[in-house]
Amino acid sequence: MKKFSLALVSLGSLSGATVFAQTPPEATLAPVTITGNPLGATDLIAPAAQYSGADLLFRAKSTLGETLDGTPGISSTYFGPNASRPIIRGLDGDRIRILNNGGATADASSLSYDHAVTADPLSIERIEVLRGPGALQYGGSAVGGVVNVIDNRIPREALFDAKGGVTGKVDLGLASGNAEQGGGLLLEGGNDRYALHADVFNRTTGDVSVPLALACSKPGAPTLANKICNSASDTRGGAVGGSVFFSQGYVGASVSKFLSDYGTVAEDEVTIGMKSDRYALEGELRGLGGLFQSVKGQLGRSVYEHTEYEGATAGTVFKNSGNDLRLEARHARLGPLDGVVGLQADTSRFSADGEEAFAPYSQTRQTALFAYEELGTGWGRLSAGARIESVTVESFGNPLMARFAPGSRSFAPASYALGALWNIAPGWQLSSNLAYTQRAPKDYELFADGPHLATHSYEVGNASLVPEQSTNLDLGVNWKHGAHRFGVSAFVNQFNNYIAQEATGAIRDALPEYAYTQVQARFRGLEASGSARLLDGAQTVDLELRGDLVRAVNTSTSQPLPRIAPARVGATLLWAQGPWNARLGASHVAAQTDVPIGQLGTGAYTLWNAWFGYRVKAGAANLLWFARIDNLSDVLAYSATSILTQTAAGKAPLPGLSLKVGLQASF
Repeated sequence: MKKFSLALVSLGSLSGATVFAQTPPEATLAPVTITGNPLGATDLIAPAAQYSGADLLFRAKSTLGETLDGTPGISSTYFGPNASRPIIRGLDGDRIRILNNGGATADASSLSYDHAVTADPLSIERIEVLRGPGALQYGGSAVGGVVNVIDNRIPREALFDAKGGVTGKVDLGLASGNAEQGGGLLLEGGNDRYALHADVFNRTTGDVSVPLALACSKPGAPTLANKICNSASDTRGGAVGGSVFFSQGYVGASVSKFLSDYGTVAEDEVTIGMKSDRYALEGELRGLGGLFQSVKGQLGRSVYEHTEYEGATAGTVFKNSGNDLRLEARHARLGPLDGVVGLQADTSRFSADGEEAFAPYSQTRQTALFAYEELGTGWGRLSAGARIESVTVESFGNPLMARFAPGSRSFAPASYALGALWNIAPGWQLSSNLAYTQRAPKDYELFADGPHLATHSYEVGNASLVPEQSTNLDLGVNWKHGAHRFGVSAFVNQFNNYIAQEATGAIRDALPEYAYTQVQARFRGLEASGSARLLDGAQTVDLELRGDLVRAVNTSTSQPLPRIAPARVGATLLWAQGPWNARLGASHVAAQTDVPIGQLGTGAYTLWNAWFGYRVKAGAANLLWFARIDNLSDVLAYSATSILTQTAAGKAPLPGLSLKVGLQASF
């Protein structure tokens, strides 16, 4: 793959959410490969963005969703400070695919909002957000997009020459708002023939401070305090991995562990104990002759389990284990066409035992063939993607609960996409992407039958569901001149049979009953971002602007869809001189009153944040000292995209004022 600077990534992010990593002007960017682009093009037809280094450090929160929240087009499910997934253009859950180094992961984060993603920003090297035709490589569950978490636990390139060496990184941080104490250590060594990787991390937090006194019934906690009750956490993990390199590629393996104990915030005495193990094998052959230029393979196994405790008593136990195989081959040029073809096979087994087991034992098997092709032209580039899948979802019932019925469904979803990039003038580009996507229903959408306290509902599946179908169009324009840039895009996603939860009016187990059904739905929106260099020279000053808007409607009933982010705008002023840099930014979120009948809206708010950084070299180490202030004015705010706003109203506002100080040392 070709390598390119973040400036070119920004130039290529033309349609969809125009997302830009915000690097301090004084920093020198190392080349970055956007791994989700199958051909490594230097200007991208479809949106692709990445956060790494100081940019990731500036954004990093305790969850993946909150780390990406505020990027144009991306919000968060925010189930308190310990569990959140990204929402992209109003789509969440199993319409967003979360990957680890391009491979599938098996957890339960898409099953329920209180289930955390098995990734902590302390262990992440880079986060990529992908959409468009290239995302079809990853299946119908990527209709909203792909979030690829990259950790380099299997090195893909030699880190040193024949003489060898050792490199590493240390992260340390303390925060006031949640009494956070966090740290991570990464070591990598080897030579031009092999590389070894090891990392370990730990983060502990207390209950999160907020600008409002909240009641709490948890034993040992104050009955009334300016904190989110039961929001403390303890997260730790680590990994070892390595690769062997040869003249035409590499082969590598890794073993990783992730553990987290955290409060669910919706219930004062309920905590979750989570553990996940992942085993991965990966390799690539390059420089091949004949039909294929390179072939890459990935094989992974994930074993996930979490237990929900009521006080000290173990309650419901969720387990999910999965195997994933991925083969991808880049073919030789076929006339003007350049592209990749591939095979993906996933198998997962899920079980839930206990009072809150709202889904049965199940197994899902998926096999898919995909292709992505590009055609270069004198005026730009055309792209096309296609994916054909075979999906089988089987319910085994539950040996302890008669209400779950065994059953099996098979589906054959197919997805197609076209994209175009037009270089209309120096510095100007237009792009468009058109996609038709099918998503097979998930096991819980088909076979759920039980109380789900995270959503405060009794969920009932529908075994007659058919694949969800959507037609998606986005158009974008981007301009770049020197340090100045601007991009705007518009999109519309039309679903013929969107899988939604609809209230039936019945009450079961003292909870309102919600059944999975299929409706027509439409998502549309605007996204924009830009940057202007206000001062250039020994000091640099940049002004960055961003904004987005999403509207989502159940067109079968003309009612708004729930948990959609309101209009948002933001600005950040960046200053740099020598080793010093600083940022001051504000994000304004409008009131959300466009909600379904019977649901609560949220008020408008503005959050200020600030960052100060100082870089210095100490011997062989490069040090970055930093201080970050979140919610500078200690504003009380509630998330419109959080289920807690409806099911536990007032119980879990966004975090209040917090100061974080830390050190990142690399050597």
